[in-house]
Amino acid sequence: MSALPLPAPLPAALAAWARDGGPGRSYELLADRPDGTVVRCGNTVAKAHAPGSDPEALAARIRVAGSRALAGVLLPPLRTGAVHGRPVSLWPYGAPVDPERPQEAPWGEAARLLAALHRTPPEVLPGPVPPMRGPAKVARALRRLARAPQTGREDGRAVRAAAATLPAWARGEGVPPPGAAALCHGDLHLGQLVRHPAPDGPWRLIDVDDLGLGTPAWDLARPAAWYAAGILAPDAWARFLDAYRAAGGPAAGAPGTDPWPELDLAARALTVQTAALAVAKAAPARRPLDEAERLMLDSCVRMATFRAELEP
Repeated sequence: MSALPLPAPLPAALAAWARDGGPGRSYELLADRPDGTVVRCGNTVAKAHAPGSDPEALAARIRVAGSRALAGVLLPPLRTGAVHGRPVSLWPYGAPVDPERPQEAPWGEAARLLAALHRTPPEVLPGPVPPMRGPAKVARALRRLARAPQTGREDGRAVRAAAATLPAWARGEGVPPPGAAALCHGDLHLGQLVRHPAPDGPWRLIDVDDLGLGTPAWDLARPAAWYAAGILAPDAWARFLDAYRAAGGPAAGAPGTDPWPELDLAARALTVQTAALAVAKAAPARRPLDEAERLMLDSCVRMATFRAELEP
């Protein structure tokens, strides 16, 4: 009896699906992580989303990405399907930010796209729209920290102490955030921007796995946290903040005012998330934190120390 053929590895099967099963050209593996596998086939990019993804929520997010109301903001999808039991989606290829040229990082363009996203009325979107998954990612990072070896050491304790300073909703504990909800990206960083058409078309936001209704300050949290920790240069932060405000973004106060009353909580939550993942990854590898990871952990120490000083 002949053995049954083994299924193709996920990247190869994903590439075949992107080419409609035809032989086509070879593919380029862009990412292969537990939360997603991404391959490029010529002018298209195929993504296998995380196992266990909520199919209704993911379908809703992809519908939003294709909405006419967001043309020019989000890269629109081409089609969806399934490969190896995983939900998959196909997208036009866009040229990413060049990591070798940080001085050209499009912080201003990112801010303007976020402002446009946040200003989009939820009622014009194909609904229902699920919640933004930013706080859920904080919860996931803290769970990973709890499972990692050696997290009882000082670094892990500092992150958990900083997490304790956050309200339950910001730790992803199922409590809805306060205030009116806006459409949010949920995981903004420079890797979520591409030029389309490549190589020099306008910038667009990609990756809608965390897209949804929530607190718009969350989308400003990473650059705000990096600036507060000393990772993001002041001039880059100023470009980002000024561009967001000039474009009518609702989450950072009026031009000329202090943005931190609105941004502080989200920035602290993102700091906890980043430091938790850094410690959780470094502990089993028995490696020291790199400079950026250490700066985020130092921010957690300051958060916990400040709270302790306020307590009687």
